[in-house]
Amino acid sequence: MDLRQLQQFVAVAEELHFGRAAERLGMTQPPLSQAILRLESEIGLKLFERSKRSVALTPGGRQWLEHVYRLLADADRLVSTARTLSEGRTGTLHLSFVSISSFRFLPELLRNYKEKYPRVDLVLREATSDVQIADIVNRACDVGIVVLSSQLGSNDGIRWARITREPLMAAIPTRLIEDGAIELVGGKIDISQLSQFSVITVPRHTAPALYDNIAEYYHRNGIRPRIVQEANQMQTVVSLVSAGIGVAIVPEALRNFRREGVSYVDLAHDPPMIETALIWRNDPVGPVVRSFIDAALAFSERLRR
Repeated sequence: MDLRQLQQFVAVAEELHFGRAAERLGMTQPPLSQAILRLESEIGLKLFERSKRSVALTPGGRQWLEHVYRLLADADRLVSTARTLSEGRTGTLHLSFVSISSFRFLPELLRNYKEKYPRVDLVLREATSDVQIADIVNRACDVGIVVLSSQLGSNDGIRWARITREPLMAAIPTRLIEDGAIELVGGKIDISQLSQFSVITVPRHTAPALYDNIAEYYHRNGIRPRIVQEANQMQTVVSLVSAGIGVAIVPEALRNFRREGVSYVDLAHDPPMIETALIWRNDPVGPVVRSFIDAALAFSERLRR
């Protein structure tokens, strides 16, 4: 059975006349009659009651016609479906991201992307940079948003592109300012004032660039940080600051994460910077992945203007 046979059946079912159906199909009547007989034999169902004066659908033929209509409609959609697939306008994208991106640019990026590609299903997962890199290499994820580090440059299985660059700032218990334990100068804090307080940070293996930037900033100012607690997620780091466990150096994007009892303060004297990057496998990517990469890079370009 092929689509041509089904189209022939539909023509006869709608015309209920082999001559008119043959003319509609651009063929002669005898080959059409033979084609319908072969179709009936192939499917084991009599489709038409024939007489010298009339042609009528059998009860089984009427029911089968509805199924054939649906199949032919699906077949007609195959071409447009293939086109949308080739243009990355339909499909599924598995995207992972570090938590800090959700406080800065990720919501707007996803909103813009879904407006342009509403038929792409996004499967989102928050994960640390090290987990994302492993998932990309192992094909467990299509695209990731990570903290940019030297890990990317040394991994041949990963391609990457910079998205954002922002300074780090201090997250400190508000009561330290209210009690006068910390004094701000011009709305900024000198790192020397933080030397007496315990430090909360992320583990180095999950975000080496962030960890190293924080450590280097302390050391550059002659301070050895006393790290008392580590947490994988920046929200947890800030929550521990709120609990009075210590102070933290966090990306500026965390200003959008409000936590009672925490004040975000700019760092004085050339604060360190942190960058986020888009990562994907270093091999040919499918249309859906390419559409997201292009959208993310265009979005990043607008952010830098």
